Amino acid sequence: MRLMRVGEAGRERPVLVAPDGGGHFDLRPVTDDIDGAFLAALAENPALLADPSLLPRTEIGGERVGAPVARPSAVLCVGQNYSAHAAESGAEPPKQPILFYKSPNTVVGPRDDVLIPRGSRRTDWEVELAVVIGRRARYLDSPEDALAHVAGYAVSDDVSERAYQLEESGGQWSKGKSCETFNPLGPLLVTADEVPDPQRLRLRSWVNGEPRQDSSTADMIFSVAELVHHISQYLVLEPGDIVNTGTPEGVALSGRFPYLSEGDVVELEIEGLGRQRSVCRPAP
Repeated sequence: MRLMRVGEAGRERPVLVAPDGGGHFDLRPVTDDIDGAFLAALAENPALLADPSLLPRTEIGGERVGAPVARPSAVLCVGQNYSAHAAESGAEPPKQPILFYKSPNTVVGPRDDVLIPRGSRRTDWEVELAVVIGRRARYLDSPEDALAHVAGYAVSDDVSERAYQLEESGGQWSKGKSCETFNPLGPLLVTADEVPDPQRLRLRSWVNGEPRQDSSTADMIFSVAELVHHISQYLVLEPGDIVNTGTPEGVALSGRFPYLSEGDVVELEIEGLGRQRSVCRPAP
């Protein structure tokens, strides 16, 4: 299934993309929103959406597309999970996952503006596969158990301010990761049953139409299953939580490309999960 949320910020409504791509169904007879409670219920009872034809049709033309998950309780991120990106960052590939947090209120829609922070000199893009949790994950026994706890996948931009992250951080990365609008997400939440192998997805980015990143999730150091299992040994993942799984090479931090500035257009795409387009604006 492919799930979306449309409408003005804070007042989005949940919709289901028709299986044949020919329109949309209104999910409000089933749920008020696509949030942790709904994803947990769907994990326990997939029959909730077994027959979309029972739902009313709805039109979404001209409406804003919001993030496909509402109010995640946590946004967890994995750093340097692609060897080539670790190298361009000046680091050795990690021997275990590097985990950091973004503030959940960084999550915005896939076509919303990205606000460049006041005084920023080094705002950067990062295309990432987002994993959305569907079942509570706590002390999982093995990576083989992990994917049963995944609701689905989405395109994520782990926008970063590198000076805040690396020079003014005090040793933690979250200052450079948690500025407002720093996590465009979506347009779709594609359920796990439609992504049989999350390690075989092409992911790409462009700035002003020029290619930046072009890689595959096959190049991850730690797979989705390994990450979910590993994280569950240190904290509890709740339904609706988001795990950003790392970015491949091709970001401005490499020194090969300029950092983002006002008016730049960032586009991201992951095979089968849709495409984002964000315009960079100065934070008011």
